[in-house]
Amino acid sequence: MDGSSAEAHYLVNDSEETTLKRLGFQSWTKENLFVESDHNDILYYTSRWDALCPYIDVTEEMLADAPKPFIVYAVPPDSRFGVPINDRYGMVDVTKPGFWSEERRERKFKEIQKQYRRFEHSIEVVAGKDLTLDDLFEMGGGHFANYFIDDKEVEGFLDYIQALDLLVIQVHDDQGELVLTDVVIQVHDDQGELVLTDVSVLLPQYSQVYGSFCQWNRAFKNRSPGIYACFLVCKWASENAYRYYNLGPVDDYGYKSLFVTDFEPIYAVAVTPLDHPLALDMTSPLHADFKVEDWNQIYRPEHMLKKELP
Repeated sequence: MDGSSAEAHYLVNDSEETTLKRLGFQSWTKENLFVESDHNDILYYTSRWDALCPYIDVTEEMLADAPKPFIVYAVPPDSRFGVPINDRYGMVDVTKPGFWSEERRERKFKEIQKQYRRFEHSIEVVAGKDLTLDDLFEMGGGHFANYFIDDKEVEGFLDYIQALDLLVIQVHDDQGELVLTDVVIQVHDDQGELVLTDVSVLLPQYSQVYGSFCQWNRAFKNRSPGIYACFLVCKWASENAYRYYNLGPVDDYGYKSLFVTDFEPIYAVAVTPLDHPLALDMTSPLHADFKVEDWNQIYRPEHMLKKELP
């Protein structure tokens, strides 16, 4: 996943538009590389891996191929590409001394376990290559619709996980009826109604479990399903020698603050004409996320290069 060393591979087809290119966990053609986005009816472009994937590698050629403005978020922390933006990942270090015993957190964890005390859990890992697009829409279709996640981004996620594993948790009630089947996590009540589905990607090279999406039934809001899903993943990570659970950007999700122990910068690249309407709109992502002087700055400043992983 290191953007400075990952090799790009090209499988030449009939035309440049359909030449299949590979980099790290990603594959694309010039035709399917990007997804259309808009801000105040101004068209701009993000990558097919934007919404659901962990870290996104880039190359100069990829950036050149994309229509502009083109924004790539979540460039790997150990890449030579990307600048830090005005957002950050909430990281849970499950090995940190006191994480499990901190008074408020310990109390909340006991409360959430009590709410789900009738549930039995079985946990396994599934290979991303064994999933289909239909599987992903079954697990997260409602979430994708609610958060305007493009079908192309779901296809990008399926592409990304072909060589990765996903965490799988199953939960049954005390009658043996399936309560939770998780690719990564699904929870049903004892009547069989789905409570939540939470999907995380395992990134052993970063000792990290990355939370991709969580879909939960709002009828069960009083049971705090989001907190429960996070607790289950943290517990699994702790028991399976993973140090971090990456909650993604957390500022808009207050409940995640219960878990966060550290923050990690989010690196991104914005390539844009300076006179484009998106650049002139002071409320656009270019201004909200980036400093103006960082537009079209594709390489990371030398002093920010990460020499080694934590």
